[in-house]
Amino acid sequence: MQLKKMPRRKRLSAGRAPLILFLCQMISALDVPLDPKLLEDLVQPPTITQQSPKDYIIDPRENIVIQCEAKGKPPPSFSWTRNGTHFDIDKDPLVTMKPGSGTLTINIMSEGKAETYEGVYQCTARNERGAAISNNIVVRPSRSPLWTKEKLEPIILRNGQSLILPCRPPLGLPPPIIFWMDNSFQRLPQSERVSQGLNGDLYFSNVLPEDTREDYICYARFNHTQTIQQKQPISVKVISVDELNDTVAANLNDTEFYSAKSNRERPPTFLTPEGNASHKEELRGNVLSLECIAEGLPTPIIYWIKEDGTLPINRTFYRNFKKTLQIIQVSEADSGNYQCIAKNPLGAIHHTISVTVKAAPYWIMAPQNLVLSPGEDGRLTCGANGSPKPRISWLLNGVPVEIAPDDPSRKIDGDTIIFSNVQERSSAVYQCNASNEYGYLLANAFVNVLAEPPRILTSANTLYQVIADRPALLDCAFFGSPLPTIEWFKGAKGSALREDIYVLHENGTLEIPVAQKDSTGTYTCVARNKLGMAKNEVHLEIKDATRIIKQPEYAVMQRGGTVSFECKVKHDHTLIPTITWLKDNGELPNDGRFTVDKDHLVVADVRDDDGGTYTCVANTTLDNVSASAVLSVVDVPNPPFDLELTDQLDKSVQLSWTPGSDNNSPITKFIIEYEDAMHEAGLWHLQTEVSGMQTTAQLKLSPYVNYSFRVMAVNSLGRSLPSEASEQYLTKAAEPDTNPTAVEGLGSEPDNLVITWKPLNGFESNGPGLQYKVSWRQKDGDDEWTSVVVANVSKYIVSGTPTFVPYLIKVQALNDVGFAPEPAVVMGHSGEDLPMVAPGNVHVNVVNSTLAEVHWDPVPLKSIRGHLQGYRIYYWKAQSSSKRNRRHLEKKILTFQGSKTHGMLPGLEPFSHYTLNVRVVNGKGEGPASPDRVFNTPEGVPSAPSSLKIVNPTLDSLTLEWDPPSRPNGILTEYTLKYQPINSTHELGPLVDLKIPANKTRWTLKNLNFSTRYKFYFYAQTAAGSGSQITEEAVTAVDEGKTAGIPPPDVGAGKAMASRQVDIATQGWFIGLMCAVALLILILLIVCFIRRNKGGKYPVKEKEDAHADPEIQPMKEDDGTFGEYRSLESDAEDHKPLKKGSRTPSDRTVKKEDSDDSLVDYGEGVNGQFNEDGSFIGQYSGKKEKEPAEGNESSEAPSPVNAMNSFV
Repeated sequence: MQLKKMPRRKRLSAGRAPLILFLCQMISALDVPLDPKLLEDLVQPPTITQQSPKDYIIDPRENIVIQCEAKGKPPPSFSWTRNGTHFDIDKDPLVTMKPGSGTLTINIMSEGKAETYEGVYQCTARNERGAAISNNIVVRPSRSPLWTKEKLEPIILRNGQSLILPCRPPLGLPPPIIFWMDNSFQRLPQSERVSQGLNGDLYFSNVLPEDTREDYICYARFNHTQTIQQKQPISVKVISVDELNDTVAANLNDTEFYSAKSNRERPPTFLTPEGNASHKEELRGNVLSLECIAEGLPTPIIYWIKEDGTLPINRTFYRNFKKTLQIIQVSEADSGNYQCIAKNPLGAIHHTISVTVKAAPYWIMAPQNLVLSPGEDGRLTCGANGSPKPRISWLLNGVPVEIAPDDPSRKIDGDTIIFSNVQERSSAVYQCNASNEYGYLLANAFVNVLAEPPRILTSANTLYQVIADRPALLDCAFFGSPLPTIEWFKGAKGSALREDIYVLHENGTLEIPVAQKDSTGTYTCVARNKLGMAKNEVHLEIKDATRIIKQPEYAVMQRGGTVSFECKVKHDHTLIPTITWLKDNGELPNDGRFTVDKDHLVVADVRDDDGGTYTCVANTTLDNVSASAVLSVVDVPNPPFDLELTDQLDKSVQLSWTPGSDNNSPITKFIIEYEDAMHEAGLWHLQTEVSGMQTTAQLKLSPYVNYSFRVMAVNSLGRSLPSEASEQYLTKAAEPDTNPTAVEGLGSEPDNLVITWKPLNGFESNGPGLQYKVSWRQKDGDDEWTSVVVANVSKYIVSGTPTFVPYLIKVQALNDVGFAPEPAVVMGHSGEDLPMVAPGNVHVNVVNSTLAEVHWDPVPLKSIRGHLQGYRIYYWKAQSSSKRNRRHLEKKILTFQGSKTHGMLPGLEPFSHYTLNVRVVNGKGEGPASPDRVFNTPEGVPSAPSSLKIVNPTLDSLTLEWDPPSRPNGILTEYTLKYQPINSTHELGPLVDLKIPANKTRWTLKNLNFSTRYKFYFYAQTAAGSGSQITEEAVTAVDEGKTAGIPPPDVGAGKAMASRQVDIATQGWFIGLMCAVALLILILLIVCFIRRNKGGKYPVKEKEDAHADPEIQPMKEDDGTFGEYRSLESDAEDHKPLKKGSRTPSDRTVKKEDSDDSLVDYGEGVNGQFNEDGSFIGQYSGKKEKEPAEGNESSEAPSPVNAMNSFV
């Protein structure tokens, strides 16, 4: 039975192509024996496995080794023939055969010559099943003969002539490689004019004087022996016509002379090949080389075409400056006519080369070994082709089949041997010989007739591990003759597996197309033929696929930064993956900047060459997955370079540059800057910006500037460093383009006019000698313009002008070339003087207790004598005689801009006597004051009482003392006192309201509860209403008869407690008890003191926030327009519960800060201002009294002595 490669299953999809390729490779490898175990008892005819080449050229300086290796069972024996007769190696002491091999070694290094062993050798490997033979191995030693000695005469020829320097190397084996060099072993330069032909000659299409030299040397290199032979140097001299005539006359008898053709230009002619046509024959598979070399002046150019066809694109190459056409892997289809055409300006010539491609024999189908069972049929086919067609002959065990013993099972039919009903005696080795005049092919193929029971070659209990959802291939390599049939079973009692679910390959492999978890188990392979049965168990495990659940992501990083790639892998718990990182499919650079931990690759200090593709590869023993990400290293661009100025005109120039690298971030624009080396050397200014796609810019220039330019490139990361500066370019001078700006005319004195302007800079001057023409005249007069030319300054003073008169002014620039355009005319005024009169008809309307409105008549414009700035009101409050003695009168000022004739005076004090006057103001200063006007403000609500303290606490009474309000703002009518108790749970009791006469400063409250805390609200009243309130808390004394043994309540820092003396205080036991209690209280007070310093809250006050007296609210002005100005902080403080850190001082005096009315919404600077509608936008010019800081408190700690006194 024959073992051969079987076709793939039709039911397999194209997606299984890699699988089928794998199986086909397995089947094609089923050469007998299939397994080393089989070699021990399976017979096999010999097979030649290694032999020397047919044409075997040896180095005569080394021993000769002729290879012949073969395999077979039993191991074959070897013999040799030489030149067709038996070669008895035992009779030649120089020849040895390698043990277990047919390889010969001929020891010619000790004695003997290589030429003695030249000949045709053939090896035969033989065992009981047949004989295999090698090719005929032609052994020849390599040869590198010397050049024959010859005398080479100098060559003298005229400039422009053609020349051929012959090489004619000696014949060697193999042929040498030819090249031309000089005495210094430097290769001679070659070109379209001078080149070496395929035969080694050096061709000159025309000579030039520089071709003159005495050392044209042809070298022949024999690679096999590594030797180089050298021809005698050839001398060439190229001379002119005159030199040639002199040389001919002197040396005509003994100098070779080339015919003196004209050295004028001439059309091409071929130096090689000769004539119009030639023929070339080449063997199939070789390189076809066609050559045409032409002479002419000028040097001709060579072109190639194929008649009736095209040159093969992928196999055609031009060598030697297109003088040689080469076609590789030539085939019969390349036969035909090829034309080379030589052309120069004077004409063209062509040569046709007829190419015929012959072929030594080549295999179409070489015979294959046959393994048959007794009684089976088979055939050997020897398919060969060639040109001419080869002759096929058969040999049996190295003997022509015609003289071999007859075998009834064998029939020869040309290139095929047909076998039928073979028996074991039919085993033999057949040789097929295909030959023609160009060579031969020899192939061995055995017929091995075997009768063998099935054998399973796959190891028992092999464990296969496969990833889920992939194909599983379970091997069952087998051998048997006849060919066994294969069945697969799953589990101990399973039935044969069907092909509708599984794929059963003819090499025994079971394929599970998509393996699942339930595919896990034990599988049994059973092989059967008529001689027996064999079986084998294998095991299959299905594993989860390895997956990358977090892939590295594309990253863009600036040069010098640090980038991290993450690669998280999920895998089967029984498999241990290895994570490998690659860069551009290669290993990571061996650099400490690259660090790899479990899931991350970190690249620090990123460089330009770190950019590329980074791949995370997770490998297990069963699968691998990978994921890639690209790192783009970016940075600001490199600076442009090669700046060049072209098209240089008076007012423009073209600048071009070459961009630097964009460092992986596209350039968005170029910034062009200039330097004026004449006026502002070292300072660079922006010239223009252009698109990042441009590399040129047309720049507008100003006259009389020595320009240098530089360019910066900008991308998303920033701008590059500046380029090198361009060459300097000085533009011609011209008259100024512009005049000075910011021209003004203002007088500094009543009798002058100061004209000022902003001068032109050097860049704007447009030329040397920059000056200014200053012109002026009165606006309302008929005077002509007065002009003066001044140097490059910025001011000119006109003296003797009338006071505050309008003038027309203009300033024009000029330089040595000419004047600037006519300047614009501006208006100015001569100097101002103080106003002469005061506002008249001043009268005051009092709006309310803090606000008054003032009216006046405007001052005539002529009397103002300047630019009207506004009107200024001076006002002050009348002081008592005692206050006048203490300080100067405090005046306040409000300024009202423009031509207003009224204004508001806010922030006045109620119930006060005020005086005011009004003055007009211009740019020079104030005019005289108007007569004083007096007015009074009505009463207002008072401020809070200045202090409130509680003294002499008893069991049922408390005494209150206070100071009147610091600002009563009127006549006090009465005081209002409200109070309410606070119980032990910090809840507020009923509110008691009490009216007290205005002349009182002390009041005692009786019938109070003992040991009770009270909160007091106290404020004053005038006819205008109630003022701000002040609050305080106090505790009545403790009844010691009812509270013996109970510690007194914590009254806080600085709270004075009432005490009563009792007789038991003089008792010793009581004194000791009090000392213990005092010690305990001292400890408690120290703890409280510490907590107080840490900001603890007074708990009673937390309840008070929820029970503030709703009736005690600050009073507002009735009209609601300006209201009473008061401090927001002081209002909020009245309603906050007292906290630790903000208690009253120990003397129980509460200071209430004053709340002055603010003028911040009315005045201006030193002088308050009003808008057109009279609303105040200024501020007081007088100093405000500094407000006391919120939360002032005594830093005195609670006194333990006072606490003790409360118990005495």
